[in-house]
Amino acid sequence: MHRTPTRRSPLRPHRNRLLAGCIAVAAVLGLSACGTASGALQPTATATTPGAANSTGTGNGTAAGTAPAPGSDAAQPRTPTAPADPGRATATGKPVGTTPGATTGAPGTPTGTPAAPPAHPGQATKVISSTASGGRTVALTFDDGPGPATGQVLDLLAQYHVKATFCEIGQNAAANPALVKRVLAEGHRLCDHSVHHPQPFEKLPHDKAVYEISAARDMIVKAGGPGTRVGWFRAPGGGFNADNEHIAAGLGMDSLGWSVDPRDWSRPGVAAIVSTVQSQLKPGGVILMHDGGGDRSQTVAALKQLLPWLVAQGYTFDFPAA
Repeated sequence: MHRTPTRRSPLRPHRNRLLAGCIAVAAVLGLSACGTASGALQPTATATTPGAANSTGTGNGTAAGTAPAPGSDAAQPRTPTAPADPGRATATGKPVGTTPGATTGAPGTPTGTPAAPPAHPGQATKVISSTASGGRTVALTFDDGPGPATGQVLDLLAQYHVKATFCEIGQNAAANPALVKRVLAEGHRLCDHSVHHPQPFEKLPHDKAVYEISAARDMIVKAGGPGTRVGWFRAPGGGFNADNEHIAAGLGMDSLGWSVDPRDWSRPGVAAIVSTVQSQLKPGGVILMHDGGGDRSQTVAALKQLLPWLVAQGYTFDFPAA
């Protein structure tokens, strides 16, 4: 019986070689299949890290290099803005409003800001209550501005060639950048006095304290313009504790207190403001007064009397220690 020899297809060697080459390429590229029904190479499944953005931007987190919008659920830690109470009387004397749109991380916020330290329950740092030079010097400090009285205060200081320190509310600085720039242009210095002046400040949770201190500093710097430096932090109501002092220190600021408090925020009368300063002041002292947070006409009137008195007493004017 004659057996017909089996014919081998001339294409089979080429097909085998093609398949082998395909498998090799797939192995190099990390592809799991070759020669599917569609003829396409299929990608190998890749493990997904929770929170990482995938190639289509639909991951659980935010794509690297993209900052979440301030106040959004993606921001970590969350630092919601506490509503102000416009009717309260604070220990340092002012009802505080809210500037719409004032947020941390807004366009123009300085880059390279050091990260605030974690919660620090340990020992407090030193709160400054004396001048940098000591001796027969005095440091004038003004809280809660900039506000309507800030220009009058600056005019008086210029008349007597006095330099002072302005402890500014972040939202007020954001609303009055021209006054912040004038403070700097006339040789005065700046201090962070929180965003909203919440009290009791020492009772704030850590993330809220971080926001109030760091966001205020950024608002003041933005209002002042390039090169603006904020050297101190003053807690509203003097509410210092180990945590907020270390937050301020981590942001490059010293904690600033005072040694003379005429309680001018309460408007006790011009004579009472003047007599309190005169009786409490010792050489090297730091005087607490206010240029914002309400009607400061008594403060301005008292300053008109105090400046020539201080000069007559042989005081020179200095900045707080740092």
